[in-house]
Amino acid sequence: MRVMVIVKATAESEAGEMPSTELFEAMGKYNELLVDAGIMQAGEGLKPSSQGKRVAFDGASRTVIDGPFTETKELIAGYWLWTVKDMDEAVAWVKRCPNPMPGPSEIEIRPIYEEADFGETFTPELAEQERRLREKIAGQ
Repeated sequence: MRVMVIVKATAESEAGEMPSTELFEAMGKYNELLVDAGIMQAGEGLKPSSQGKRVAFDGASRTVIDGPFTETKELIAGYWLWTVKDMDEAVAWVKRCPNPMPGPSEIEIRPIYEEADFGETFTPELAEQERRLREKIAGQ
């Protein structure tokens, strides 16, 4: 199963405070464990929402909203994409993670939809298109 592991933003991360050298080192070691275990597919830290934008959709209308965004607890400071056998394994790995922030923090784990989750609406033609796109991405 694939999961997105989401590091929630804090007031400090939204203020643009950089992690300490010690935290960079601890996270580097943790990421090495994830890669060596064949779990980590990708992962990055995100800049504060003050440097981001949102696009709101309403029918054919598109409205661009500049950051910063006010609800810090709803923002993302970073993420990993993992492949694990089940949610229990993902939770076990997250419990091994160094605290990603200087103070209290949260990490959320969300399963990624797979083809089988969509049933008959995901036709063989759509599955083939998805396979081609994944191959193209992998080749870039």
